[in-house]
Amino acid sequence: MRTQINVKYLDHPEIKEADSILRSCVHCGFCNATCPTYQQLGDERDGPRGRIYLVKQLLETAEISEKSQTHLDRCLTCRSCETTCPSGVKYGRLAEIGRGIMEEQLPRPLQQRMLRWLLRHILPYPNRFGPLLRLGQMFRAFLPRDLKQQVPLKQVKRPLPSQQHPRRMLVLAGCAQPSATPNTNIVAARVLDKLGVSLFAAPEAGCCGAVSYHMPAHEEGLMFMRRNIDAWWPYIEDGIEAIVISASGCGSMVKEYGEKLKHDPAYAVKAKRISELACDLGEVLVKEDLSQLQLQDKQRKTAVHCPCSLQHAQKLSGLVEQILQQAGVELTPTKDKHLCCGSAGTYSLLQPELSQQLLTNKLADLTIGNPEQIVTANIGCQLHLGSRSSVPVKHWIELLDPQ
Repeated sequence: MRTQINVKYLDHPEIKEADSILRSCVHCGFCNATCPTYQQLGDERDGPRGRIYLVKQLLETAEISEKSQTHLDRCLTCRSCETTCPSGVKYGRLAEIGRGIMEEQLPRPLQQRMLRWLLRHILPYPNRFGPLLRLGQMFRAFLPRDLKQQVPLKQVKRPLPSQQHPRRMLVLAGCAQPSATPNTNIVAARVLDKLGVSLFAAPEAGCCGAVSYHMPAHEEGLMFMRRNIDAWWPYIEDGIEAIVISASGCGSMVKEYGEKLKHDPAYAVKAKRISELACDLGEVLVKEDLSQLQLQDKQRKTAVHCPCSLQHAQKLSGLVEQILQQAGVELTPTKDKHLCCGSAGTYSLLQPELSQQLLTNKLADLTIGNPEQIVTANIGCQLHLGSRSSVPVKHWIELLDPQ
């Protein structure tokens, strides 16, 4: 693809990267075949190839319309197109750059700005999100049906292990997960404790930065990243083995800290090291001997939902299935595994109608084998699927919780 970048953007720090990505696209259209929104809407502008042209038009003409903004907003950033692309186009990164410039250039209506501001100032902060969630859980029975579905039931926390082991790993506590699904990291700690590993969180660490960065408040997202690096660095110097992330959406972001902060002289080296140490929970357990674990729900038929952030961003498709099969869990068939469930971070709140259509499709695909439960690897997917699923939806680590 040939490009002629507008002089207005020639000094933009990310423009060379965007130009390189645009030039790598051969506009073959293979990406549209695996794009959830193109499959749902059938509009070229709601597929990766069309959105690439919209970003190209923005960078060449310095003009953007509300219609173009709508089509870019509808993108889930699931990156399924990257898995399919024969040319290796980094579409997700191009979308980030394009959205960032678009956000600066085209002010949104007041209602949209307010919603995005609220999401950015509540979700990433556990001390704000937690009390609001508990309030919703308290009055859940009295809420309207649609809103009630969005409020997860309160979990009874399981006990944390008390042993200290020579092998130590950090875990990202996250922002919504400690309040909505606290047992995910608790069970991860319990499982690793049985395997001789101590798992603990750095008190000062928090949101991975994805909520802000993807909205796209890039500088705000980078602020969260720098805060986590500062919180983790003393433990890294002390020799921790890994930074474990049980939410694949957060994991894909932490693994990109090195790329996101490569131009920051104060954080570039540290960010690169953080990304090298970051790993999905599955990447840790697949290397361990799980035979000593006494599994719960082993006999229950289970459908596995692989989040887009795990299969397309982190390229770890099939990892959860491999671990659960080795542990003896009976897995049921599913179809169209590459398609997004419609959660996609804040997408389910910003694009509710399309998100619900994708959720309907995904639940149908996950239940063709009549499973008794569904497991996934990302809190957003877990809550989204659980809002309408007829069977329980859990994080897959809960199946390995030792007795």
